[in-house]
Amino acid sequence: MKENASLKISNERAYSHMATLCAKREYCTSDIRKKLSRYCLNDDDVEKIINRLKAEKYIDEVRYCRSFINDKLRFNKWGRKKIEFALRQKLIPSDLISNAFLDFSDDMLNESLESLLENKVRSIQYGSAREKRSKLIRFAIGRGFSMDETLRCINKILSEK
Repeated sequence: MKENASLKISNERAYSHMATLCAKREYCTSDIRKKLSRYCLNDDDVEKIINRLKAEKYIDEVRYCRSFINDKLRFNKWGRKKIEFALRQKLIPSDLISNAFLDFSDDMLNESLESLLENKVRSIQYGSAREKRSKLIRFAIGRGFSMDETLRCINKILSEK
């Protein structure tokens, strides 16, 4: 069922709908605020609904950060920088982002990089060793990995061949 862009519903119904969504998966405040904007509610009502969702633990930014980081590491194979950028786009405070990353070791944050680069080196076309190296660096940086970790992995992969 597709919702209209400007649907007018009661505060209680909007709360109920958001609570149902939050019970199914993690959402951050900005995601819920965006969803509530479709319901033609005034700003005070939106804040009341969000505060109630937070008070009842449907929204928890710390829990959301940990879940988001875990999912992006496991399924999307993103690096730390890309994950941080995505969380900042969702208006998550920097201190919450930093604290959430403390739960993940550097090994966990970089474990997918080597296999990503090994797969990439097989699929790229290059004329010289320098071109191959620069394409691998751009790929890893685009995925959000640090330059230091990227170079360490590339050197390891290229020295094995």
